[in-house]
Amino acid sequence: MIESKQNSILLKVENLKVSFKGENKQYTEMVKGISFEIPAHTTVALVGESGSGKSVTSLATMGLLPPEQSRISAESKIVFEGVNLLTLSRAEMRKICGKDIAMIFQEPMSSLNPVFTVGDQIAEVLKLHLAMGRKQARARALELLKEVGIPSPETKIDAYPSQLSGGQQQRVMIAMAIACEPKLLIADEPTTALDVTIQKQILDLLQDLQQRRNMSMLFITHDLALVGEIADQVIVMRHGEIREQGAVKSVLEQPQDIYTRALLQCRPQLSQRPFRLPMISDFMQQQGQDWIEKVVTEKPPVQRQRGLKGNEEIILDVRDLKKSFYSRKGLFGKDEFQAVKGVSFQLAKGKTLGLVGESGSGKTTIGLLLMRLQQATGGTARIYGQDILAMSDKQFAQFQRKIQIIFQNPYASLNPRFTVGQILLEPMQVHGIGTNDAERKKIALDLLERVSLPASAYHRYPHEFSGGQRQRIAIARCLTLKPEILICDESVSALDVSVQAQVLNLLQDLQDEFGLSYIFISHDLSVVKYISDQIMVMNHGDIVEIANSDDLYQSPQHEYTQRLLSAIPKGV
Repeated sequence: MIESKQNSILLKVENLKVSFKGENKQYTEMVKGISFEIPAHTTVALVGESGSGKSVTSLATMGLLPPEQSRISAESKIVFEGVNLLTLSRAEMRKICGKDIAMIFQEPMSSLNPVFTVGDQIAEVLKLHLAMGRKQARARALELLKEVGIPSPETKIDAYPSQLSGGQQQRVMIAMAIACEPKLLIADEPTTALDVTIQKQILDLLQDLQQRRNMSMLFITHDLALVGEIADQVIVMRHGEIREQGAVKSVLEQPQDIYTRALLQCRPQLSQRPFRLPMISDFMQQQGQDWIEKVVTEKPPVQRQRGLKGNEEIILDVRDLKKSFYSRKGLFGKDEFQAVKGVSFQLAKGKTLGLVGESGSGKTTIGLLLMRLQQATGGTARIYGQDILAMSDKQFAQFQRKIQIIFQNPYASLNPRFTVGQILLEPMQVHGIGTNDAERKKIALDLLERVSLPASAYHRYPHEFSGGQRQRIAIARCLTLKPEILICDESVSALDVSVQAQVLNLLQDLQDEFGLSYIFISHDLSVVKYISDQIMVMNHGDIVEIANSDDLYQSPQHEYTQRLLSAIPKGV
């Protein structure tokens, strides 16, 4: 963490109120009169869950709110270097935004233009704001790619976004943002869904750029663990209001507001494994200060025990599993890429196997191979002695009830044209579960209750639910088939910490009640340790280490595992 500095004020937000027009044409206030300052040469973190108003605040600063759908109060001010940005015309804002104030957006793949090379996109910023010529802009773009640590920048400058990894795409976004040497850089969730090692690289890069260029930064995140790594000051928001703000060390070590305390406690910690994770509602609904102090200051009295003893029943036995992808080379040749290089492992009944590794390590490919969504090029995968990879499609269709997958993105994995009831009924109809639709509806309603959703959800559509609620619907859909193995592919990685805690508690409850076995794929090493009995570490398609979760975290044997663990955010 950078030491706090006393500097002149670069940006001052005063009484910011932002409202949005709803379907009933009425405006609802989403940001409710917040005020804060960003000093020069300082990093301020803006923290809160989805819907807290933090991204709306940044978009208002950049002048990017849709005028036909939003309204900013006449009393509000956003003052940058003495100028109220809210009084400027669009043309005047364009001169400032991109040059003096720049923004890194959360999802680089949707922010970068897929039909232009990354070099052209960086050069466009330089031509627009600094009036550089074509050759000069390209030379400067190459320098920027080198500065943000893109490998082989001479080659990558002519690459398209789809040809770069997620971390490299984010570095290109950073290069575009710093191209004109802005005085204020706004980073909106720049590390969400990145591997822990790539996340650390991006954080280190942003911190280094902030120091070398003497710029200020507004760092927006929902993860308080990251704040201590990069920020001088922190602002905690909830429901459009500021709940607490101050120096990072003070807020993280001695939080005064109950909501800040709740955010800190909801996230799984490496030092302990409570039987259930506390949730935001556990804190916010409790009125007694004694209860709050007890939860915050004491370790939970009941710790969940994890690990394998060696005598457990094996439900899944994978041997020498391989997967290769081929691309054309020349006229008749082809190149082979080995995504999974002959891995072998076992899954015990009623236990959780955590699967970790950086992007490209092969962990998601293993999940897809086990679901036969991709065809293995070698090996066996036996459930109760039956090789699911050798079955015909018809045989596997009958066997498929035993193994299901929860995908990472609940927004894309649920059919938007189906109601929740139809989503839950369809797999039961396909697999002949229940004698009629009335019986299936009863099962569906029971499952909605099981995943803490109201019966009224049955007739609603996916877009009417939050991300955490959609993930619970996806879990309920899997449970309709009464599986014995669930593959969780980054199923909590994009969720707020409180929603993440809800889903993890639900998975724990289901495992306790039904004896489910999980393969839990994730890049979040704190979450993996919390929920896993055994952890398998992968790198470039190989297993480099496999051990009981507590043993692996306490004494990792492989250098790659040690590097992964060292990249976990430590906080203050």
